[in-house]
Amino acid sequence: MVNRYDELYQGFRWEVPERYNIARACCGRWAEDRARFALYWEDESGATAAYSFWDIQTAANRLSNALAALGVRRGERVALVLPQRPETAIAYMAIFQMGALALPLSHLFGPEALEYRLDHAQASVAIVEPTTLANLWAIKERLPHLRHVIGVGGAREAGVHSFEALLERASAQFNPVDTAANDPALIIYTSGTTGAPKGALEAHRLLIGNLSGFVHSHDFFPQPGDIFWSPADWAWAGGLFDALLPTWAFGLPILGYRGKFDAEKAYYLLEKYAIRNAFLFPTALKLMMKAVPEPKRRFRLNLRSIMSAGEAVGVTVIEWARAQLGVTINEMFGQTEINYVVGNCQAAWPVKPGSIGRPYPGHRVAIIDERGLELPRGELGEIAVKKDHDPVFFLEYWKNAQATREKFIGDWALTGDQGKMDADGYLWYQGRSDDLIKSAGYRIGPSEIESCLVRHPAVANAAVIGKPDATRGAIVKAFIVLQPGQSPSQALIDDLQQHVRGRLAPYEYPREIEFIAALPMTTTGKVQRKELRKLEAAKLKTA
Repeated sequence: MVNRYDELYQGFRWEVPERYNIARACCGRWAEDRARFALYWEDESGATAAYSFWDIQTAANRLSNALAALGVRRGERVALVLPQRPETAIAYMAIFQMGALALPLSHLFGPEALEYRLDHAQASVAIVEPTTLANLWAIKERLPHLRHVIGVGGAREAGVHSFEALLERASAQFNPVDTAANDPALIIYTSGTTGAPKGALEAHRLLIGNLSGFVHSHDFFPQPGDIFWSPADWAWAGGLFDALLPTWAFGLPILGYRGKFDAEKAYYLLEKYAIRNAFLFPTALKLMMKAVPEPKRRFRLNLRSIMSAGEAVGVTVIEWARAQLGVTINEMFGQTEINYVVGNCQAAWPVKPGSIGRPYPGHRVAIIDERGLELPRGELGEIAVKKDHDPVFFLEYWKNAQATREKFIGDWALTGDQGKMDADGYLWYQGRSDDLIKSAGYRIGPSEIESCLVRHPAVANAAVIGKPDATRGAIVKAFIVLQPGQSPSQALIDDLQQHVRGRLAPYEYPREIEFIAALPMTTTGKVQRKELRKLEAAKLKTA
């Protein structure tokens, strides 16, 4: 293939208008074409629906008017405690076009997680469904700023407004407010891996900053016939800015599915809706690979592109997808505050299996040391992104000026992720900075070892941490989830150790292996290695 990377990267220029609103960019401008589909939707119960952009815009106008009638003003925070469902997408458009701030919150959050975020953001309205109302109701009296609760899909309590009734009474005509590209649009709370969760205040221009990566990670999206799906929660940057909003920015349809991720169901949805483009977490891909190793034998798939992010995909999954799905996975790297900045585009430059790719056009990315100096190629350091005039950057952490300052060294924004850049400019993710293992003078990232372990036929999933050791400082310890039908044994431990020793550096093999029923995961499908470290620390205390 012709490597077009330098041409695409050097020739790229950002075009950010002074006035810009996400709702107009993603829905309003497409709504006049009543035949243009925006959303296909399915529920795990089997219910289905389809919406044009005109349908979404009309409902969003009604909701904007209803919220305004409830006293919501420009800049106020409106929380969405909803899974993937039509009302979620409608609510985003309504909130954006009235100049309020969307506060997306996972439908999986318990009362404590909800209370912290709702109170910290001082949300005045929360929109819930039956599965999320109870957790909100348990804390409502402790949220003095929360004036109104709106229930969708039958979420009912005394004092809860009916979403459907509000829309029925409201006008379908609404004049959107005029917003600058740099005006705030939403607050997304980080996962809180270090300290309390921080609210990343994001501007409307953020969507523009995501489009370069989105286009390239899906091999020059859009193409005729493209239709998108991702199980990623629309409450997270991954589901919102890597799936829903960029798909709509190009006026194309997306599939929404309200239900727990299941590998068999994923194949069913891909086939039924003839999905061409997907964002699938590495965990989801691993589950699909293990559940149906040869999907072509059972399903008629129409996939054109797959992007994956959140954890390292690994060579094993990439090779399987090429052989069994007919797609080369374009791995991507980013985070809530600085999303979609690094990745692959197999249609334009070669993919190196295991690498998270190269800086996407428009983004300046480097490996730096603790002083903010760029490191030579091949050295391990922190992945950092230079601010310049990049529209992908968040505005600040909500009510946390100190954390905002600590995010930067000069113009470099720190990601908290370790990596290396090779001689060709490809980045190799090595794990979170706090996941880095320092053993006998070696700096070891967990991802490469985990990927190697998953290649073993007995392994369903794996996570690696550093276990404190008096001699080496730390040793590599692996937690293994076995495939069905496999049983723990010393012989299997020996085999797994030899499997890694024969493929990676001698100091990288796991000196200790523990079999575990399931790995602790975040709601976005990332392995929580910090929980495994806590587990290990508790064992040491009782030893």
